Parts: sequence; C-alpha cells; structure tokens
Amino acid sequence: MKKHLYTTFLLVFMLMAFTGFAQSPAQRGGGGTVKVTGKVMEQDSKQPLEFTNVIIQTTDNVTVAGGLTDANGQYSLEVKPGTYNIKFDFISFKPQVISGKQITGDTNLGVITLAPDATVLKDVEITSERSTVEIKLDKRVYSVGNDMMVKGGTVSDVLDNVPSLSVDAEGNVALRGNQSVTILIDGRPSNLAGSNVTEVLRLLPADSVDKVEVITNPSARYDAEGGGGIVNIILKKGKANGFNGSVIANTGDPANHGISTNLNFRGDNFNLFSNLGYNYRNNPGNSFTNSRYLDEDNNTTSYTNERRTNERLRKGYNASLGLEWFIDSTFTWTNTVSLRRNVGGNPAKTYYDNYFADGSFNNTRYRYNDEDDKESNVNYATSFLKKFNKKGHELKVDASISKNMDDEDANISDMILNAADTSDDTYQRTRNDQDETRGLVQADYVLPVGENGKFEAGYRGSFATITTDAVAENLESGEWVNNANYSNLLEYKEKVNALYTQYGNKIGKFSYMAGLRWEDSNIDVNQLNLDDYHNKHYNNFFPSAFLGYEFSNGSNLTLSYSRRINRPRGRFLNPFSGLQSNINIFRGNPELNPSKTHAIDLAYLKKWDKVTLSTSAYLNVTDDSFQFVRQLSGDYVTQAVGGEDIVNPDGSVTVVDGQDVRTPVILTTPINLASEYRFGFEFNINYNPFKWWRINSNFNFFRNQTKGDYTFSYQDSDTGETITDYQDFNFTAYTWTSRINSKITLPYKIDWQLNGQYEAPQKSAQGKRRAQAGLNTALSKDILKDKATIALNVQDIFNSRKMKNETYIAGQVQSYSEMQWRVRQVTLSFTYRFNMNKNDRQKEQQRQRQDDGGGDYMGG
Repeated sequence: MKKHLYTTFLLVFMLMAFTGFAQSPAQRGGGGTVKVTGKVMEQDSKQPLEFTNVIIQTTDNVTVAGGLTDANGQYSLEVKPGTYNIKFDFISFKPQVISGKQITGDTNLGVITLAPDATVLKDVEITSERSTVEIKLDKRVYSVGNDMMVKGGTVSDVLDNVPSLSVDAEGNVALRGNQSVTILIDGRPSNLAGSNVTEVLRLLPADSVDKVEVITNPSARYDAEGGGGIVNIILKKGKANGFNGSVIANTGDPANHGISTNLNFRGDNFNLFSNLGYNYRNNPGNSFTNSRYLDEDNNTTSYTNERRTNERLRKGYNASLGLEWFIDSTFTWTNTVSLRRNVGGNPAKTYYDNYFADGSFNNTRYRYNDEDDKESNVNYATSFLKKFNKKGHELKVDASISKNMDDEDANISDMILNAADTSDDTYQRTRNDQDETRGLVQADYVLPVGENGKFEAGYRGSFATITTDAVAENLESGEWVNNANYSNLLEYKEKVNALYTQYGNKIGKFSYMAGLRWEDSNIDVNQLNLDDYHNKHYNNFFPSAFLGYEFSNGSNLTLSYSRRINRPRGRFLNPFSGLQSNINIFRGNPELNPSKTHAIDLAYLKKWDKVTLSTSAYLNVTDDSFQFVRQLSGDYVTQAVGGEDIVNPDGSVTVVDGQDVRTPVILTTPINLASEYRFGFEFNINYNPFKWWRINSNFNFFRNQTKGDYTFSYQDSDTGETITDYQDFNFTAYTWTSRINSKITLPYKIDWQLNGQYEAPQKSAQGKRRAQAGLNTALSKDILKDKATIALNVQDIFNSRKMKNETYIAGQVQSYSEMQWRVRQVTLSFTYRFNMNKNDRQKEQQRQRQDDGGGDYMGG
C-alpha cells in the first residue's frame, strides 16, 4: 500500500510539471519574440532579491511567461510583442505590478524595489523561509536549518533526508544507489579523520550543519575520489553583525539527550564563531540470519537461526572554534580548531538456534559480546583568501592537520544454554586500536577572462598514515592465548598529489567548461605482523567537460563527463574481523585495487511559477568495481550434543549416544570484479501549491549490470584438503527509489512535516535485497515572540526501516537476514535564539547565497 501511495504522489507531481511546461510556449521562445529584462532589489538594504517571481500576463490575466531572478536579482524573459501586466512577487515582501506595459522590442524595465510586508512578517513569518531544497544544474543544495525532521538527530539523519541520498541500516551513504561516494566537510576530507566515516556521521549533531551540497558529476577542480559523486557537508558559521547565536536542547526515546550551542561574534574586521555540544544516545538495534547449510549436492545438512540484539551507547563531546580575520577588504585569514571525544559501549546478545537436517531442534547457543569504545579527534585548519581588483579574481590556500585515535575492546563469552556439560563454553577477548594522522594542503587560483570566462588552476596534496592493531585471544586453561586467525597489525600509508586546470566561458545562451586533473597516488598496505608489504604506486589523468544551453531564464540543459576513482580504505582492507558472530564473519581484503569510473550526465532544469523540475539521465562505467562475496572459509564451529543425559552418583552428567554437529563459518569479503555498468534517470520536483505548503520529491530508477567471475580457494580445517570454487557474477538488476517530503503551515503557525521513502527490491549476484519503506514526521511551533522553537519528530513511525537480504550459494548456504540499525526514535527539541530573528536570518541567508554563488561556474 505504501509503495503505491509513494508512486502515485510522484506521478502526480511529474504530470503537473510536464503539463505546465506544455502550457508555456512563449517562455521557450519561438519566432517573433522579444526579451524583457531587469533587476529586483530590496528597498531598505538595496540587496538583490534572488528567487523573486516575475510573471508576465496579458491584460486579461493569461500568463505567457514567468521565471525567477538569479543571485544578482536579474531576470530575462521572452514574449511576443504586445501589451502586458508584469508582476513581481517575493514571499514576505509587498508585490509590485506594472500594468498595461506595451512591449514592442527588447525592453529593460530597470530596477524594481520591493518593500517588506510588515503584516506578513508579523502574522505568517514562517512562510518567509527559503525553500528547503535548492536545485542547480551542477549540484543540489539542501538547507538544514528549515528541516524539522532532523532536530536532535545526527549528520547521518541529515543525509538520509537529502534528495538523491540514502543511508542504509549500516550507515553507508549512497548517491543514486551508488555507495562509491566521497564525504567532505567544508570542502575538506580532513575533518573526517578516522576511517570509519559512517560512525563519525552518526556522532556529529545535526544542529551543527548549515547545508549539504550534492555534486553528482564533479569537475576537475574537485578531488577525483568517489566514483558516485561528492557530498559536501557545510558547517554553520555565523556572519551577522554583533553577538548572536542559538542554544538547542533535546531529549528522546530511546535515550537521545543533548545540548549544543552556536555562538557568533562579528566585528568590523573579524568574525568569531563556535559550536559546542554534548549528547548521550542509546541506539538499540536488532538483526537475525536464518541459514540452511547445503552439501555439494544441495542437500540440507543443518539449520541455524541467528538472532542478535545490541545497544549502541554513546556519550559525545564536540567543540569547534573559528576566527575569520578580515585583514583588509581583499584579504581574509580563517583558522578553525575542532575537538571531538566519544565514549560508549555496544553490548550485543546473540542466540543461535541449531536444528538437525530433518528440522528437529538441536540446541541453543548464547554469545555475549561486551564492547567498549573510546574515540578522540583533534583537527586544525587554516585558510587564506586573497581577492584581487577584478571581481572573481582570487587565490585561496587551505591547510589542515588532524589526529584521530579509536580504541575498541570486547569481552566475548559463548555457551550452550541449559547444557549440563560446560566444557564447550568458550571465552574470548579482542582489542582493536586505530591511530590516524592526516594532513592536507590545497591551493586554488581563479582568474576571470573577458566578460564571462574563467580560468582555474590548483594543487592538492593529501597525506595519511593509519595504523590498526587488532588482537584476538582465547581463554585456554586459565590463560589468554593469541588467536592468529583474527590478529593483525596493519599499516596504511597514503600520499596523493594532484594538479588541475580548467577553463569555462559563456557565449550567449551557450556555456562550456573543460578541465584536466592529474593525480599521483603512492599507497602502502603493510601487514607488519606477517612481514607482508604491498606498494601501489600509480598516476592517472581525470578529464572533465561540461556543455550547457540556456533556453530561457528558467530552463537549462547540460551535458557533463568526468572520470573518477574510488580507493579502498579502512575495513575494506583490514583482514581482521570482529567476533560478534563466529559463524558469519566480515573480513577485509588487503589485495583490493582502486576502481575507476567514467561518468556521463545529461541534466535538464525547468522552473515555473510554483514548480521546479530537475531531471537527469546518467551512465557510470566502472572498472575493477568492489563487490561483496559470501563464501565458505573452511572453518567450522563444532559441538558435541544430543543423546541421553545420565546423572552419576557423584552428581556428574554423562552424555550417551551424542553426535558432533558442525556449522560452517561463512566469510563475507570485498573483491574486485571486471566491470560494472550503471544507467539510470532521476527526477527532482519542488512544488509550492500555496504559500503554506511546500512539497519536494525525488524518483530514481537505475539498471545495474555486473560482468565478472570469481574463483577462490580455501583449506578444509578438518581434512586439510584445498578446495577451489567458482562463482559467476554476471547479472543485471533493475531497481528504483522514491522520496517525498511535505511541509505544511497549520493554523496557529504550527508547521507539520511528513517524509516518506521507498526502496524497491534489487537483485545481486548471490541473492536479492528486499524492498524497504519508512515514514517520518515532525511538528514545530515558534514561541516566545519567535525567539524560540519547539519541535517534536518521529523517525521511522512504523518501525519498518530494516535491511533485508536473501542469499543463495549453490552447494554452500541459503539464508535470509534482516538488520535494523535503530528502532523507532521520538525526539523533542527546544531551540532558543538570541540577538537574531527570522528576518535577520533570511537576510543573512540571502547575503550568503551571493557569497557562495559568486565563485561557482557550472560544474565547478
């Protein structure tokens, strides 16, 4: 039912969009048209008003053209000669109308000024907020400040609410279904020190994020890392004059308690900003895997149903302090120091219900994994920005260094429940200590050429050293003995140097940009305990090209190409695996090579009065793509069970007619396959049917084809025999995802937001991922004369966000699994703002849009 509901909503929105397009022939141009141009500014501040609606109607109120002003407040529309009424409308400002204007040739209407509507600002100020999602041809900008759905949440929650992005139950971020994504913070990867990026995103508070940029096909200016694209998380930096800020407190169930503050003080020649926060979270999760084990003739040998519950307890502290120093009108120096500290635990209880081949019950094993985790991170970043005399002529230099330490310790006990004989009970302990140091140096130079041209060049050096010391021990005869199968000392060193250059220009309605990036990668993957050293030194060229055509002020078409790379890191390389389960194990592969992607994107953007449509068709061709395979490891978990229990006179118990039950250990590991072809199309629609109702939706359909095969060998631990097996990974899968977000202003200025997501089933070479759906909602109300906001949000209303997978490997195993990383979450938050109000924030956002947009050119 939910699936059909989501699909119906999306089809209705797309139909409305295309219907509007068919009814606006004048705007698309044609024979005998003339141009109407001009500029719209705010009356008091004299600032340009971006996104002002400009509508041209006949004298009998039939709309013939319409569009929105750009970042400079300018517009350009095409109509046939005639007499028209021209309307200018911006939310919370008094509209202006030019009546009976005779247009006989190209006409410049000059500057139109709009005055704030005091009545609107007082009574329905909520409608003055900027649209949550801003769609551009080269990227989509998601403004977090207006989203009630993530109040009291984490950055991971923010990304899961962004169109085109999804976050699965394990925290992996995907763009258009592709997990080969590079995550940046403020344009730099260094702030994410710590190879476990998913965990970092779950620890940083959502309130520290200002906006998220989704770049589907980056230009040569950007790091070539990330075959699926780039996600840039921009943190808050206040710029309003004087001292101002906000305090946010939240509580929730399961436990989600926190307090954070954003403070800012701006003087004539400096801007001091900070973000401080504390949170305590409990994210209980659960999973199960039901497995049927097979012999080489696909006959059942046994069954095991594995059930797990765990609680992810976290206490986190984060603090950042930054200073922008405006040395003069052309030179700015910015310094930022960030600290992060998290401590917690993840106690996990796992039950294994074992059955014989005929389905009769055997026994239940209980495994308890008591894990403690401590993580600390410090990061320093500095940036110099020099603006020269010519507008847009600038040099920016960035540098940063960071240190991250992550220590995980676990004590594990494993026993058969209700068994008289405890000789098979086992006790283990593990330690996983990771130490990471990362440095970054980057320089970007921009030179305007002529009226619309721009030349760019730069250098980027990224240097990282990550040492992971993983130790597993078994308790034998009262002493801890090292388990070499799960112990490893891994050193990863990465040195990547890059140079790039690109040039773009605009000639009339046609624009273009071409660039070339060169990266030299020198990577060492060393298993120090085994004296096993791997050096991978390679350099590559990464070209990019963008072509664009502007049909009108609100209609654009672009074609883009780029080459990308995806380097394996972290758990993908580390052969140590955690031991929460001892029959389903993940193990990294130090032999992994980087994958390389050719990305092509054809995008179209169309704006109407109340609807914005962005659609694209894309093709990604990836060589040496990463794929996860499940295979037999050759090891077994053996138990002596069954028979009749006889109690001896001395109280001891003898098991008669028992038998050994052997459960094979299944290993999941990443490998390189020959090639992967991903083709799809995507629709993003923003629809404002009324001032009090905003809707945005996303639909993504893609076809994924993998070509390759995998041959592997393992040694049977019982017989010592080396067994070679083969798996065919040639397959083609079709799937789609949809998302819809609705925000309505109810009576008494109560805001209600509803968000739904659906992911269709998807086949893989070894099985299928089942469909997944979820629904979130939130309510918000401004109080204390709009100085404060109280919000209530519910994540996963129906508790349905679960990752479900079916796996079938002939002659080995057939299984079905479900994983729920976090159960339904209810959060209540309170935000208090001092020395700032919504009108100030609107003006500041408008000023920031000009600052942010001024340096961008198409894909760059």
